[in-house]
Amino acid sequence: MPLRRILWFQLALFLCIVPLFCLPAMAQDDPPKHGRKYKAPPATSRIQVTVLKKFNGKPISNAAVIFDATMDGKDQGNLEVKTDPEGKAIIDVIPTGSTVRVQVIATGFATYAEAYEVTEPNREITVSMVHPQEQISSYQDNQGKAATRKPGVQEPIRSTKPAAKPATPAPPPQTNPQSNPQTTPQQPPQSDSTPKQ
Repeated sequence: MPLRRILWFQLALFLCIVPLFCLPAMAQDDPPKHGRKYKAPPATSRIQVTVLKKFNGKPISNAAVIFDATMDGKDQGNLEVKTDPEGKAIIDVIPTGSTVRVQVIATGFATYAEAYEVTEPNREITVSMVHPQEQISSYQDNQGKAATRKPGVQEPIRSTKPAAKPATPAPPPQTNPQSNPQTTPQQPPQSDSTPKQ
């Protein structure tokens, strides 16, 4: 009988311990119930902007290219990239299917801005920069006229001739002392009338 008790005891102990070792393995198969759900980022497109001078086709280096992306009416942020010596600015974080407003700013050239729909994974955009033009007016035809002012901060236009000197005031009119009774008569110069010793 003691042998049976030992056998039953060992069997009961074995049946209690084995499931304890299996619990961690079974817990790994359960789906996670806590924490944030992973959402894959949207597909992105690679956009390459080439900035050239319109009059000779040469690249413009160090021009600022600003990307302002919106998707479904929601702003996706904006980024600024400078062009390399070949005039290229490359970005690959714009979501596919978004609208991108590309703005190019280069010293000595008129600012360029245009909106593009990005539907493909690769997009190449070529921008030809022109010198600043005169302001458009509905009263005259300005097409193709070059600007008369240089780019940059403008100072007000001042005349180049020197300012006229202020006129010197006329000397006061000389009055005759006898004609003006209120003035004190001039005293004759004092002579040396002191006796000499």
